[in-house]
Amino acid sequence: MITIVRSILAGIAVSLALYGQAQNIDLKTWPEKANPITVGRLVAQRFVESPHNSFKPPAPPRSITYPEVCTWYGALKFADISNDKVLLEQLTQRFMPLFDTEKHLVPRPWHVDFAVFGTVPLELYQQTQNKTFREMGMRFADAQWSLPIDSPQTVKNAYQKLLDKGLTWQTRYWIDDMYMITMVQSKAFQVTRERKYIDRAAHEMLVYLDTIQKENGLFYHAPDAPFFWGRGNGWMAAGMSELLSSLPIDNANRPAILASYKKMMASLKKYQRKDGLWGQLIDKPESWVETSGSAMFTYALITGVRNGWLDAKEYTPIARKAWLALVDYINEQGDISNVCEGTNRKDDYQYYLDRKQKTGDMHGQAPILWCVNALLKK
Repeated sequence: MITIVRSILAGIAVSLALYGQAQNIDLKTWPEKANPITVGRLVAQRFVESPHNSFKPPAPPRSITYPEVCTWYGALKFADISNDKVLLEQLTQRFMPLFDTEKHLVPRPWHVDFAVFGTVPLELYQQTQNKTFREMGMRFADAQWSLPIDSPQTVKNAYQKLLDKGLTWQTRYWIDDMYMITMVQSKAFQVTRERKYIDRAAHEMLVYLDTIQKENGLFYHAPDAPFFWGRGNGWMAAGMSELLSSLPIDNANRPAILASYKKMMASLKKYQRKDGLWGQLIDKPESWVETSGSAMFTYALITGVRNGWLDAKEYTPIARKAWLALVDYINEQGDISNVCEGTNRKDDYQYYLDRKQKTGDMHGQAPILWCVNALLKK
């Protein structure tokens, strides 16, 4: 009899434990190390204390680079969602020298990697209502669809053909374009409420998806580099998420973009590793765990669940597992490890496996902050 009672009690204990675990499969309840506010404060403050980013330290940067822009933007969004006025002031003061003593660091908007800079002043305008920020940011957004006057005529002719198709002259069909282009255009729409900005971003996105998305929902690094590189795919995942978050329901391209997004998320679900993250090469289990791409995927998944684009029951455990795994790579200083260094395309499998793994690189810092904001969003 005693044995039977003990068995029943043990069964009840197991059931309660499993029930407790089930109740915690959400995107709201976290252990302290994974608490979005805790992580956000740590990583945002690390950014505030960091010098301007450069691809080749310790040489001083020639201009503000896109990894810094993306981290700056993430920190600004965290300041807003957490109502941290002190952080907002710190991030604003980091920007102010760009109008004066550091104006040489403001990039020219002649390339997608530089045009995305406009995202930061536009976000600063939204939070401060300082029109100087708006004017600067809009110059970058408008430049993407304005023919550059200082280009040779033969180049202008090629650019004009793209503009005639409703595409930016900066179109290259590179996967990271779909964050760099759609991000600044989405912000311009949020600031001005002029549909042309978001509508042209959606058209650009659809053309890219029709051109470069593969049957499995993922993307090669380039046509001549047929590898599903993690961070490259991360830019696409994040870009679609940002665009869909702002894109009006009545935009004709929205259903096709959403379908492509869901197709990619289903593939990422398939390739998620047992530890919760994704590899340097997504479909190659022998490749090393890479955190910047993994964080971008996590951001896209959280955003999809939060907005109802993805089935919550199916995708919440995936997003939760990924976030819990990511925070284990963040050290006490607020730096995330296992970040792939800057990587150009190459038709060489071993090249991708041999890329250096960095700690504290802003390619990885940025999407951690994006995840924080997505988790905190109501």
